[in-house]
Amino acid sequence: MTTASRSAASMPKTLPAPDSAPTTKRTTLNKLPYIERGTPQFMRVTLALFSAGLATFALLYCVQPILPVLSQDFGISPAESSLSLSFSTGMLAIGLMFTGPLSDAIGRKSVMVVALLLAAICTLICAFMTSWHGILLMRALIGLSLSGVAAVGMTYLSEEIHPSFVAFSMGLYISGNSIGGMSGRLVTGVLTDFFSWRISLAVIGVFALAAACMFWRILPASKHFRASSLRPKTLLINFKLHWHDKGLPLLFAEGFLLMGSFVTMFNYIGYRLLSDPYHLSQAIVGLLSVVYLTGSYSSPKAGALTSKFGRGPVLLASIIIMLIGILITALAPVTVIFIGMMLFTAGFFAAHSVASSWIGRRARRAKGQASSLYLFCYYVGSSVAGTLGGVFWHNFGWSGVVAFISVMLLLALLVGHYLKKLPEAARI
Repeated sequence: MTTASRSAASMPKTLPAPDSAPTTKRTTLNKLPYIERGTPQFMRVTLALFSAGLATFALLYCVQPILPVLSQDFGISPAESSLSLSFSTGMLAIGLMFTGPLSDAIGRKSVMVVALLLAAICTLICAFMTSWHGILLMRALIGLSLSGVAAVGMTYLSEEIHPSFVAFSMGLYISGNSIGGMSGRLVTGVLTDFFSWRISLAVIGVFALAAACMFWRILPASKHFRASSLRPKTLLINFKLHWHDKGLPLLFAEGFLLMGSFVTMFNYIGYRLLSDPYHLSQAIVGLLSVVYLTGSYSSPKAGALTSKFGRGPVLLASIIIMLIGILITALAPVTVIFIGMMLFTAGFFAAHSVASSWIGRRARRAKGQASSLYLFCYYVGSSVAGTLGGVFWHNFGWSGVVAFISVMLLLALLVGHYLKKLPEAARI
């Protein structure tokens, strides 16, 4: 046998794969491209999540401008009337502790579609309820259902959109939230004045059903989703991981304070404008919800500014704008109050856009659970502060509400200051 023949015989039958070659399905999947801005898929994701956010917040906040009407129809106090919103946000917060991890296990899209459909159906049922306790039950179920959209939408964007465009896409998603909140308030406020609050809720429910169907048809399936275990031990490990992070607990506190401030203002501004010396109509109070349009501008703008100035400075600037806005509402003229509401709303949606996009970047794993924890605190703030604000309104009037909100915003500034001081490597 020749030397060449012996060498050939001694060689292995198959060569090992080079280090760079994919060796498992997981590695191959990890090389799938992210969705980039300007592509058809980006447009589909944007439209789908925009419509989902719009429907979610229309369903959630449609009762807010009619709280005075509910007080009158059912003979209850402002604080009791606010429970129709607080029950929804409270149950939404509780649901987030389960729907986030559920989406980590079975996928994002299916959880969001079912959640939207259930919430729309419960809203239609609510329109026909004759007892206050029945309405509260339906509103609680609506909040529980919507928990399947709130955190999962943020997580879907963090997973599927190219990291360079996550903040921008999150801003667009939250602008859908702001327009949804405006639409829900505006439609119920105006239709209640001309027809009844029951008809207004039915209209919102039908709209949400249509949005859910469109969302199901156009949202692309996840490409970067990695299923994680639903075992309690795994959930507990991830839970501890999130709370031991230096930045995530601060972001959770920020969500509590920001949302608590925002909901308190909109819960009781209607009572102020319907009473002396303004006596505005229910339709006009509902139309004031157009201030939400400032949020549809400020949230994507804030996302773009974070690329230039960083998340910390943009977050602090947004909270300062909120504080200036709420202080302006303490003045008497309606026009000035409206300007204050605009500033306050623009600042809130900008701050929320920055904080929510920060969650996905900080969480090391189980991003759905991290987003759920943020939104849990966010909606607990809505429930607790939103109802507690009624005590300040009853005892001190609008000046008491302004003072209460101002204290929360000062605390939010303090939390934001500590977030800004985190090492740059941790703030990417």
